[in-house]
Amino acid sequence: MSCPHCDADVVAFAVPSALREHAPADAAAICTRCLRVVPASETGVDGRATADPDLSAVDPAFPSGEAGIALALCCGKLESFALNRESIEALIGHAERAGADVFAFLGRLDAADAAFDLDRRRAALIDAL
Repeated sequence: MSCPHCDADVVAFAVPSALREHAPADAAAICTRCLRVVPASETGVDGRATADPDLSAVDPAFPSGEAGIALALCCGKLESFALNRESIEALIGHAERAGADVFAFLGRLDAADAAFDLDRRRAALIDAL
């Protein structure tokens, strides 16, 4: 029921078919502290994965629905922008098409304990997009 990296709580979610190529599994979980995304089975919450997760438990900045799931998966990729750039761009595009303002989200996201430097990733995303 906790993150395998930092032992914090996680939020499990079912990955929509349109996003599965960017996910570690059909059911994934995002850590409420380090923002890493792992297969839900690694956290013991795979039975709680839902298509409409309450991602506000991670941060109130998360939108609901597919936009939120796309941004959760994106957070899981931000630890290595260079290796995951294609996936990150696809996830951002999906989130925008689902109604999210990605840069407003990244500006409000509290990532003080994240596994990545949000300020550096935000700057890289602005340059890339």
